[in-house]
Amino acid sequence: MLASADLLRPAGAHCVGRVNSRRPKETSLVPEPSLPAPRPLDAPSCVWAAGAELGEGTVWSARESSLYWVDILGHCLHRLRPGDGQRRSWHFDEEITAVAERANGQGLLITLRRGFALFDPAHPGQPPRYLHQPDEPAGNRFNDGKCDAQGRFWGGSMDFDCRAPSGTLYRFDPDGTCSAHAHGITVSNGPTWSADGATMYFSDTAIGCTYAYDFDAVAGQLSNRREWLRLSGRQGVPDGMTTDAAGRVWICHWGGHCVSCHDPASARELCRIELPVANVTDCAFGGPDLSTLYISTAWSGLSDAQRAAQPLAGALFAVPLDVAGLPAPLFGG
Repeated sequence: MLASADLLRPAGAHCVGRVNSRRPKETSLVPEPSLPAPRPLDAPSCVWAAGAELGEGTVWSARESSLYWVDILGHCLHRLRPGDGQRRSWHFDEEITAVAERANGQGLLITLRRGFALFDPAHPGQPPRYLHQPDEPAGNRFNDGKCDAQGRFWGGSMDFDCRAPSGTLYRFDPDGTCSAHAHGITVSNGPTWSADGATMYFSDTAIGCTYAYDFDAVAGQLSNRREWLRLSGRQGVPDGMTTDAAGRVWICHWGGHCVSCHDPASARELCRIELPVANVTDCAFGGPDLSTLYISTAWSGLSDAQRAAQPLAGALFAVPLDVAGLPAPLFGG
């Protein structure tokens, strides 16, 4: 990930329905958003001060009424059950980067440093079992990933030092087939999909760009890549993301102290949830009605002075909203 020199800003949230007046006047030519702005019902609260070096991989388990998330550099899988506050953690010998529940078996599909594996939290004494390791440069590791609605897992690799465009976006199918679909990625984050499943969004965090692709859901193919959103400077850069039930895209800002919500067509910002930490990494809708946004963060990349000023860096946060998300798709294997 990338270091941030941003200053700490107070926690809170605000929403916008039109272009910020500080932006160049020509942005007023962008069409008005087609979807209404969502509204946070309260300020974000810290639900687990885990001190994750690099929190990521948020996914809500409906069958366990729990949120899974990871600390990539801490080699740790976490699970929070908000109903009774139960917390569990599992430690690994290498980086664990993303998680998906399985539709047809026990346990989880996960990505480790070198590829795709199975792990069953109910049997913690059994180590993860690799299913496939793509041929990757020695200096690479896997990062973010999610399942599409057809039960295929999309996971991206990246340069561990966040410098070389050596990463690839892979599709891992329930039958164990693995295929490459995008190359030249420095820091892979996402993906997420539009409400109709016809568009996939995917970010290269190192260059501050979120791309949109035409997505053939039947064939699992990408085409027509275009720049959808670019962030830089005090905004931070785009990290993990999710989509709500109406199709609005929620993007975490590494170095930007916030999660922003965007219209899927125009990319116009509709809402911004500010957090008391700079490096905001991933988010997922959860809770009984999927109307709570859970947000992971990281202290990686912060100086000693920044860490002292941001004691909750690496915590998991939650904020209630007046909109809901979608159930996380299950891996079909």
